[in-house]
Amino acid sequence: MVDRAVGRLAAAAASGVPCAPVRDLIGSDASNAYEVQERATQLRIRDGATIVGRKIGLTSQAARDQFGVDEPDIGVLFDDMSRPDGATVSLDELIQPMVEAEVAFVLGDDLVDGELDVARVRAAVRECRAAFEIVDSRIATWDITIGDTIADNGSSGLFVLSETGRTLDEVEPAEVEMEVRRDGEVVSSGRGDACLGDPLNALVWLAQTARELGRPLRSGEVVLSGALGPMVVVAGGEHFVAEMTGLGTVSVSFDVRGEDAATTTP
Repeated sequence: MVDRAVGRLAAAAASGVPCAPVRDLIGSDASNAYEVQERATQLRIRDGATIVGRKIGLTSQAARDQFGVDEPDIGVLFDDMSRPDGATVSLDELIQPMVEAEVAFVLGDDLVDGELDVARVRAAVRECRAAFEIVDSRIATWDITIGDTIADNGSSGLFVLSETGRTLDEVEPAEVEMEVRRDGEVVSSGRGDACLGDPLNALVWLAQTARELGRPLRSGEVVLSGALGPMVVVAGGEHFVAEMTGLGTVSVSFDVRGEDAATTTP
């Protein structure tokens, strides 16, 4: 059943046609969902992709309540998911995207051995950057449970980092205030403490959980720590700018889709 779930999601990603949820194949056990994610990760690596970081989802209480879970989830960031600050993204690369603004961490040390507490994890952060995560789902109409989104690599799509970063001596992630503007209009806002009380708490959770899952965090990796405000649905021709106190701005634009959105397949 795990292999069938991997195949279903891979076919949707390759075709751009969203698929049915995979919970009929893997049930509600998160361990099965992470096995799907791990097998898909191995296939991506076999095909030449490189892991450049991780993402954390469901960091807000509202999101966890929605899915009936008591902890966040993890996705893997690959090199081909990165876009430069100010990039224009073609909607043909995506299926049903939304954007959310986050604090990103760039690690300067491995987080493999020993106690992974706040002090240790904080010391491992080389810098913070403003980030957009462009979330996406291979599952039709975002009809997902926690198992579906884990299996689907945390509903990941692309990500954009600001050109410059700040050290933790220069900015406290929990105190960051964020606004996202779409074509000049504010469409999302929030604070760093909406992310598990502090984006550093999310990073600690990730470091511990990633090690338990067998892929600990490494020096140089990027971590998207979780949304600071509501996700915003993307349409073609739109321009988004996120401003974060202490971290500056990050921006991304979207071209119109080359053809009408595909219809759902089972």
